Amino acid sequence: MEIIEHPPIFRLPGVFWPGYVPDHVTYTWLVMIILTVLAFVASRRVELVPRGAQNALEVVLEQFQQLIDDVIGHEGRPYLPLIATLGLFILTGNLLALVPGLAGPTTNLNTTAACALVVFCAYHYIGIRKHGPITYLKHFMGPVPWWLKGPMFVIEMISHLARPLSLTLRLFGNMLGGHILLAMMFFLMGLDGLIGWALSGSAAGVVLGGLGGGLMVAFTVGFIYPLKILVSFLQAFIFVMLTMLYISGAVEGHEAEHH
Repeated sequence: MEIIEHPPIFRLPGVFWPGYVPDHVTYTWLVMIILTVLAFVASRRVELVPRGAQNALEVVLEQFQQLIDDVIGHEGRPYLPLIATLGLFILTGNLLALVPGLAGPTTNLNTTAACALVVFCAYHYIGIRKHGPITYLKHFMGPVPWWLKGPMFVIEMISHLARPLSLTLRLFGNMLGGHILLAMMFFLMGLDGLIGWALSGSAAGVVLGGLGGGLMVAFTVGFIYPLKILVSFLQAFIFVMLTMLYISGAVEGHEAEHH
């Protein structure tokens, strides 16, 4: 872990309690700025026949809307802003970790826990608003005989409380593991590694260091980076898909889930 640790980017003594802005907060704001600029550019001149950034963003939103229609149904369209914002934020945060020297906000447990808690609170709020608090709580008992409703309620509560933990750790673990792997690759082939050995001037360094550094660069660019990009999209998709499934269960009722 010492390889990827570095001093905080912004130090503000007396403003924040630790005396600095945590890096995951800085990266979160960077992701927000990127998405805000993208939304501004795409909506600055809205045309009937979209082009450029407007066309690209409309395609992305249509894909989100299609997923919502398939998983939740047409009654899930009001939740498009929540689902699309989560998906784009997580995807951008994941891809930010591909930039050398940066760590995306999703590599920090605080960020992934915050996203998971937003989903947890949102789908329970949606369920309570649609069915009412009493009816929604009755859904946790399931379509079982009366003498099993108590144990079923406890099991359902544990299952729901485990959902934010699962969302948090899955995203955090995958993104942090990939970030550590990428950092180790850069460390091994950097000036303190194979490339530095090749530039040392020794014959063995030029041959072995140069060959090893070239192979490491090719492996990183040809395999690690495409794999990281795939994992970034996949983890964002899984998070969004689980969010839609939870909202679908809250909207339709737990009887539909058991069925």
